[in-house]
Amino acid sequence: MTPEQMLKHIQRYISRQHVFSIFAHHNHEIWPATCYYVFDSKSMSLILMTDPNSKHGQLMVANPQVAGTISTQSKAISQIQGIQFKGCVERLEGEKEQLARALYCRRFPVALTAKLPIWQLHLDNVKMVDNKLGFGTKLHWTRDN
Repeated sequence: MTPEQMLKHIQRYISRQHVFSIFAHHNHEIWPATCYYVFDSKSMSLILMTDPNSKHGQLMVANPQVAGTISTQSKAISQIQGIQFKGCVERLEGEKEQLARALYCRRFPVALTAKLPIWQLHLDNVKMVDNKLGFGTKLHWTRDN
């Protein structure tokens, strides 16, 4: 599989999901959270809504470097697929925030009344395990700097 094919396969998987786990850390503190997201394939980023006063929100403000996973649950080992990633999260403001909020609320209309900030998680490194392509198949993508 070429790098372009790997990227398209990864993007297709991420776009079909809507929940991810994020792991934020700072100094000697680490905390996980589960969040809904909208995928922006053009920028290889996840758009999310979360409270900066939550434990993971506080850690993200202190250190924007995060890690996470996106996975589907399957009892059949041959059907297991999932993503592990590292990235950098930023709280959006201004026009970027308005555009991202509109995209997020279109996918999750219940969020229309929420007053929480919108964040963008820029994926930097992605590893996808896809047993549908053969047991233990791993696809990799890294952002060009």
